[in-house]
Amino acid sequence: MIPGFDLSTFIRATLAEDMGEAGDITAAAVIPADAIFSGVMDSRDAITVAGLDIAAAFFRHLDPSAELEPLVADGDRVAAGTALLRLRGNARALLTAERSALNTVQHLSGVATLTATYVTAIEGTGATLLDTRKTIPGLRRLEKYATRMGGATNHRIGLWDAAMIKDNHIAVAGSVGEATARAVAAGIERIIVEVDSIDQIDPAIAAGATHLLLDNMAPATLREAVTRVAGRVPTEASGGVRLDTIRAIAETGVNYVSVGRLTQSAPAADIGLDFTLDAP
Repeated sequence: MIPGFDLSTFIRATLAEDMGEAGDITAAAVIPADAIFSGVMDSRDAITVAGLDIAAAFFRHLDPSAELEPLVADGDRVAAGTALLRLRGNARALLTAERSALNTVQHLSGVATLTATYVTAIEGTGATLLDTRKTIPGLRRLEKYATRMGGATNHRIGLWDAAMIKDNHIAVAGSVGEATARAVAAGIERIIVEVDSIDQIDPAIAAGATHLLLDNMAPATLREAVTRVAGRVPTEASGGVRLDTIRAIAETGVNYVSVGRLTQSAPAADIGLDFTLDAP
């Protein structure tokens, strides 16, 4: 479902963390083994949905015969009070899976919702919103999936799929041109070069940069940088971008704006799940 993400392993590891060796001792003590629950997962706020299928997979893992009916899809923007998932199955299994399922869909929908807010803020500017590698360890594929559901485009997934030459690389290599040339010599196709001054632009492009990250530049400097680049490579504004500043940044003519806050600072969406006991 999500490229590069092992859903089965994630579900097993997450449930094992919650259940330990003894399992759900509360459900086992209180709920009859053959009891059946019905429930509805719903959003208490307006959100952009992400992770609903993953949440459903938690329930299905513990009760393969559970009846699960998604009522919306990932990527949908829904109003407060919208029912997301209807479910019916073994009461113990559904209760045991409940927190893992909710934690996942709340976190991913929170990321997607915040992302959608940023996407809306730059509509019409021609700039594309990018996420970053500022993700929770182990959850990168999930969080980057959530930003896509919110309307963003993924930046590089990790250290392996593109070179990103930053100030520390430049300091060791001696210059932006030398650092870039070394990446070219290594046969790397995608070479993103971070520049923090206008005078680094031409040496970076001349040495083979395929993408420039314009770091922590004010809008006036960004416009000057875009003019200097003159379309030779894509440009990306990055560094300290907030919701109240992103539109002015996007209007400078950059191709991309990257925002670490999408995954670093997104609050969990307010999503609940209420069960009722079916009559025997």
